[in-house]
Amino acid sequence: MDKTVFEYTNVMNSCREIFQKKSFDYGTSWRIFRPSSLTDQIFIKAQRIRTIQETRENKVGESFEDAFMAIVNYCIMAVVQLRNPASLNDQLAIEKALDFYKEIEQEAFELMKKKNHDYGEAWRDMRVSSLTDLILTKVLRIKQIEDNQGKTLVSEGVEGNYFDMLNYSVFALIHLKQEC
Repeated sequence: MDKTVFEYTNVMNSCREIFQKKSFDYGTSWRIFRPSSLTDQIFIKAQRIRTIQETRENKVGESFEDAFMAIVNYCIMAVVQLRNPASLNDQLAIEKALDFYKEIEQEAFELMKKKNHDYGEAWRDMRVSSLTDLILTKVLRIKQIEDNQGKTLVSEGVEGNYFDMLNYSVFALIHLKQEC
């Protein structure tokens, strides 16, 4: 588990650094996204990864690492939006956005440790392609829940699915770093 904590922390540090740099460049313009739009952004990234995994052809040039880091950051943005809905012109100070980021990052880390314990680090024996498929499955689940106006009968809600996709993306990034 110590190895996982170290690798997870390194990946999240990289994702947060990208978030900070993009916040400097663009501010918090992402606040205009509704959670459903962020779900679609995650879908686009995951679908692109799957397409390239299947065709083995990358015409745009964005790496899998970049795409998985984007998924991590979109998941965090989505949780921020769920917890702190924004109207069209709501501004969020970059420092406050980073505070939200770190809070959600810590929650994802704690969830990962609990699930890692119960599942015995099964993700280490999974393929990146399977993690991609799990992310796509979670996206489709979220879209269905969104279409049901957030109502579920027996399933976890949208937020839990975002946390799972975030952690699956981190696991994929750890695998990809080991392949180098």
